[in-house]
Amino acid sequence: MFADFLKRLTAPDPAPLPDADARLALTALLVRVARTDGDYDESEKARIDRIAGSRYGLSPFEATKLRSDAEGLEAEAPDTVRFTSAIKAAVPYEDRIAVIEALWQVVLADGIREAEEDALLRLVAKLLGVNDRDSALARQRVDTA
Repeated sequence: MFADFLKRLTAPDPAPLPDADARLALTALLVRVARTDGDYDESEKARIDRIAGSRYGLSPFEATKLRSDAEGLEAEAPDTVRFTSAIKAAVPYEDRIAVIEALWQVVLADGIREAEEDALLRLVAKLLGVNDRDSALARQRVDTA
């Protein structure tokens, strides 16, 4: 189902993603981070739904549908390095910073900050081309919210 999308996303010179495709790719990244610790629970799913709903102006039903589609894409997506590199090439920097902030919201949704999640967030920020300062500020915004 997602083979054509992934082929376009991981092409040598991907074109900027249309809005709907960017939403799907970025939500799939949220799912990947939520699944990192092996415990993809309802609080993390609900947090992803809230992020998608508020970020993209979606109804609860639409946000859940987007997450469901993103779960499928994440399962078929290549390794995190290739996946995030493709997103970096196709998504503007400001949106990538917002994704780092959203990723922290997902990591902290279950109230437990696992070492695996921290490591993946550091890797993802680097792979998305988000500098350390912007990444740290994104985490701080989530911590204080």
